[in-house]
Amino acid sequence: MTTTSADVDVVLPCLDEAEALPWVLGRIPAGWRALVVDNGSTDGSPGIARALGATVVHEPRRGFGAACHAGLTAATADIVCFCDCDASLDPALLVPFVREIRQGAADLVLGRRRPEGRGAWPVHARAGNLALARMLRRRTGLRLHDLGPLRAARREPLLALGLTDRRSGYPLQMVVHAADAGWRVTEHDVPYRPRTGASKVTGTWRGTWQAVRDMSRVLAETPAGGELVR
Repeated sequence: MTTTSADVDVVLPCLDEAEALPWVLGRIPAGWRALVVDNGSTDGSPGIARALGATVVHEPRRGFGAACHAGLTAATADIVCFCDCDASLDPALLVPFVREIRQGAADLVLGRRRPEGRGAWPVHARAGNLALARMLRRRTGLRLHDLGPLRAARREPLLALGLTDRRSGYPLQMVVHAADAGWRVTEHDVPYRPRTGASKVTGTWRGTWQAVRDMSRVLAETPAGGELVR
């Protein structure tokens, strides 16, 4: 892992993930740069990330989308990946995603989560994700099964999508705008492990409902998109 110029930047939204950071950062592929976007941690996460060689970006405005977009704007590599920072997903799984982007086989590659281990994906969170995936199919025609956070695309086209959601709807808005812009979107199975620590979103019914509400609002938007820059 390097903190200078990199072939790929990996955006890692972070809110109190001190326990998970060593494992996550240790799985970043060689030559890639980890951008840990601290979203107001109080457990020393920024210092741990920095000590482990990551570039730390501070985003004071709370929200998953706010953290993701701060990482995207701070990225400098041609290809940008996104991964949760809670050890539920292995960033090393992004290697074939990046290869697919580089080969021109897809414009946006997503990971379809396959739970491994008890408690990896609570029933209420899985149900909410399934409902949203069905709504997404009706809205865009994309036959996707998951709206998970593991994904890869080129930086400039992502910025051109004009993403505005700064809450839980950010990952969905990215897919919707990409579909509206005519992007080729692919999906591949990835193992989904029990996360380290308590979830800020899907760990409770309330958090899941808020996420579903944010994403439903995105699906109700007027179709919009950005011009794909190849």
